[in-house]
Amino acid sequence: MKHWVESAAILDRLSELVVGEHCAALATVVRISGSAYRRPGSKLLIEEDGTTRGGVSGGCLESDVRGHALEIVGGAQNKLLHYETGSDAETLWGMGLGCEGAVDVYVQRIDGAFMEGPGRQMRELLAAGIPFAPITLVDGPSAGRTLVFVRGALTGTSGSPDTDRALAQRAGPLLEGDAGAELMGEAFIDVLRPPPRLFIFGAGDDGRPLAQLALQSGFEVTVVDHRPAYLTPERFPPPLRLALRRASDGLAGLPLTISRRNFAVVQTHALAHDRDWLRALADQPLSYLGLLGPRSRKETLLREVPLPAERLFAPIGLDVGADGPEQVAVSIVAEMLAVYGRRQAGHLRERQGGIHAG
Repeated sequence: MKHWVESAAILDRLSELVVGEHCAALATVVRISGSAYRRPGSKLLIEEDGTTRGGVSGGCLESDVRGHALEIVGGAQNKLLHYETGSDAETLWGMGLGCEGAVDVYVQRIDGAFMEGPGRQMRELLAAGIPFAPITLVDGPSAGRTLVFVRGALTGTSGSPDTDRALAQRAGPLLEGDAGAELMGEAFIDVLRPPPRLFIFGAGDDGRPLAQLALQSGFEVTVVDHRPAYLTPERFPPPLRLALRRASDGLAGLPLTISRRNFAVVQTHALAHDRDWLRALADQPLSYLGLLGPRSRKETLLREVPLPAERLFAPIGLDVGADGPEQVAVSIVAEMLAVYGRRQAGHLRERQGGIHAG
């Protein structure tokens, strides 16, 4: 879910660089096996002066990727890099990483021609909130070429009609389903979907850490409250979104019915306001509806609101012994991520198989 925001930030920066007639290199994770910190589609931007943003690992690969990227910025050919992170007995540039995994990273040069073509289209789609699949050829005679699949159509060509047809046939189901990016032969099919929306009903002090942490975790966040003094950019700075309204104003203008990729947390600290917002949200197709407060508050409200108890996450959050608004925010965001990832939250040490396995 972070890839959408990460890609948008990187493409925005690239657009600034090419205006100044600079180029850069873009490194993208295209395949992982075993243990890996980032998933396919994760990106690292390397500028001419070595400045970076984003990431393709937990920090162990970035230095080597950066070195290759600077060579590519200087005129070397694009590269598909393969890293075996191995066991403690194996080494990578003199270091035993012991991660027991493998990562493939494609590093390509980005210049004005790219940003005038697929880069421009990708930025427009990101700005419009339209899901799409960028397809990058990582090997063969057309390596470095990027196509864009959106709304059933493919922009650009690999040079082979048969390959184009096969890529479009695979990109469609990937984009429409829940799967992530995929390396298909010589082509990497990225999958970029708009991030899930989180609506926080209540702009109290405990809403501030929740909004910030959710934003950093990849959610698009809107804070809703009827008190102008609480709902200010100083308390909730951009890109957090603010909506001044009461429950009696209804949900008009809030994109809650667009898809099931919407999350809502009700925490107004006023029983009547909580009740009114729960009533307004009861029929909405939400992936997650949480209520702050003890179990007795939930039971009181459910006697007045026609909402199945199993639909309401209350008491809200995971049981981590949270104390204070910051820790409560961690508990809530962790629970939302588990719901988004369709996981039964628990200790990773008790999970069998790969962490990123379905």
